[in-house]
Amino acid sequence: MRIVLSQTLAALVIIIGFSAASVAGSDKVLIEDAWSRASIGTSRPGVAYMKIRNTGDLAVTLRSIGTDIALKPEIHRTSTTNQGVSSMTPVGEIEIAPGKAVILEPGGLHAMLMGLQRKMTEGESFLMTLAFSDGGEVTVEIPILSIAARGPES
Repeated sequence: MRIVLSQTLAALVIIIGFSAASVAGSDKVLIEDAWSRASIGTSRPGVAYMKIRNTGDLAVTLRSIGTDIALKPEIHRTSTTNQGVSSMTPVGEIEIAPGKAVILEPGGLHAMLMGLQRKMTEGESFLMTLAFSDGGEVTVEIPILSIAARGPES
């Protein structure tokens, strides 16, 4: 399901399911295939994944993410050295070129949910708000899949 609204009509869009859309400034931003994995408890961070698509004619910049399920949600990048050691680091802002998408996926960019406030339980969901540099926001409901899920189709 996709809905496109003018920022002057709505600054916030909430869609139940796997996709949502909104307008950040004059550029259209679509959030597609959002999902997360169940957690064992709250002592370890959670994660969330999605595709952020810019269908507009100008670049858009994702400045931050927010959710009530975690005290410190950030976009992180996983990288692996030649010796096979993996690490995760915050990436800050992400620019999305016109007509392009940024994919948050296992092993790459992802939403790291540090300081979980409750257990992430399979079958439940939570809201996440993506804030863009022009002041526009998109809120999406993210379903929690199994702890071993590899994507929304698994």
